Amino acid sequence: MLFVHGGPTTAVVRNPAGDAVVLLSGELPEVLTDQALFELLDLAAAILEVDELVLFHKCLQTLRRNGMRAGRRIEIDGAVLTVYEG
Repeated sequence: MLFVHGGPTTAVVRNPAGDAVVLLSGELPEVLTDQALFELLDLAAAILEVDELVLFHKCLQTLRRNGMRAGRRIEIDGAVLTVYEG
Protein backbone atom coordinates (compact mmCIF):
# COMPACT_ATOMS: atom_id res chain seq x y z
CA MET A 1 0.00 0.00 0.00
CA LEU A 2 1.35 3.39 -0.90
CA PHE A 3 0.38 6.64 0.73
CA VAL A 4 1.22 9.61 -1.51
CA HIS A 5 0.86 13.27 -0.54
CA GLY A 6 1.13 16.21 -2.87
CA GLY A 7 -0.90 15.02 -5.85
CA PRO A 8 -3.68 17.07 -7.44
CA THR A 9 -6.50 14.93 -6.06
CA THR A 10 -7.59 12.71 -3.21
CA ALA A 11 -8.43 9.12 -4.06
CA VAL A 12 -7.89 5.48 -3.23
CA VAL A 13 -7.07 3.39 -6.30
CA ARG A 14 -5.40 0.12 -7.24
CA ASN A 15 -2.22 0.14 -9.32
CA PRO A 16 -1.70 -2.40 -12.16
CA ALA A 17 -0.25 -4.91 -9.66
CA GLY A 18 -3.44 -4.67 -7.58
CA ASP A 19 -1.83 -2.79 -4.69
CA ALA A 20 -3.92 -0.12 -3.00
CA VAL A 21 -2.63 3.43 -3.45
CA VAL A 22 -3.96 6.33 -1.36
CA LEU A 23 -3.41 9.66 -3.13
CA LEU A 24 -3.85 12.81 -1.07
CA SER A 25 -3.58 16.45 -2.03
CA GLY A 26 -1.93 19.14 0.03
CA GLU A 27 0.96 19.22 2.44
CA LEU A 28 2.01 16.16 4.39
CA PRO A 29 0.67 16.79 7.91
CA GLU A 30 2.97 16.31 10.89
CA VAL A 31 0.10 14.87 12.95
CA LEU A 32 -3.00 12.95 11.91
CA THR A 33 -5.96 14.41 13.78
CA ASP A 34 -9.04 12.36 14.69
CA GLN A 35 -10.94 14.05 11.85
CA ALA A 36 -8.18 13.37 9.30
CA LEU A 37 -7.97 9.73 10.40
CA PHE A 38 -11.74 9.32 10.03
CA GLU A 39 -11.71 10.93 6.58
CA LEU A 40 -8.88 8.69 5.37
CA LEU A 41 -10.64 5.56 6.61
CA ASP A 42 -13.93 6.65 5.08
CA LEU A 43 -12.22 7.29 1.74
CA ALA A 44 -10.31 4.01 1.85
CA ALA A 45 -13.47 2.04 2.64
CA ALA A 46 -14.67 2.73 -0.89
CA ILE A 47 -12.04 0.44 -2.42
CA LEU A 48 -10.26 -1.60 0.25
CA GLU A 49 -11.39 -5.04 1.35
CA VAL A 50 -12.34 -5.36 5.03
CA ASP A 51 -9.04 -7.01 6.01
CA GLU A 52 -7.08 -4.35 4.08
CA LEU A 53 -9.07 -1.60 5.79
CA VAL A 54 -8.26 -3.04 9.24
CA LEU A 55 -4.55 -3.14 8.34
CA PHE A 56 -4.71 0.39 6.91
CA HIS A 57 -6.25 1.60 10.17
CA LYS A 58 -3.45 -0.07 12.16
CA CYS A 59 -0.85 1.55 9.89
CA LEU A 60 -2.46 4.98 10.27
CA GLN A 61 -2.48 4.60 14.06
CA THR A 62 1.23 3.76 13.95
CA LEU A 63 1.90 6.79 11.72
CA ARG A 64 -0.07 8.89 14.17
CA ARG A 65 2.10 7.75 17.09
CA ASN A 66 5.44 7.93 15.28
CA GLY A 67 4.92 10.94 13.02
CA MET A 68 4.06 11.09 9.37
CA ARG A 69 6.91 12.03 7.09
CA ALA A 70 8.01 11.18 3.57
CA GLY A 71 10.03 7.99 3.42
CA ARG A 72 8.28 6.48 6.44
CA ARG A 73 7.71 2.74 5.97
CA ILE A 74 5.37 0.81 8.25
CA GLU A 75 4.96 -2.98 8.26
CA ILE A 76 2.16 -4.60 10.24
CA ASP A 77 0.98 -8.19 9.93
CA GLY A 78 2.78 -8.56 6.60
CA ALA A 79 1.24 -5.42 5.12
CA VAL A 80 3.55 -2.57 4.19
CA LEU A 81 2.51 1.08 4.03
CA THR A 82 5.02 3.51 2.56
CA VAL A 83 4.61 7.29 2.68
CA TYR A 84 5.81 9.22 -0.37
CA GLU A 85 5.62 12.90 -1.12
CA GLY A 86 5.33 13.76 -4.79
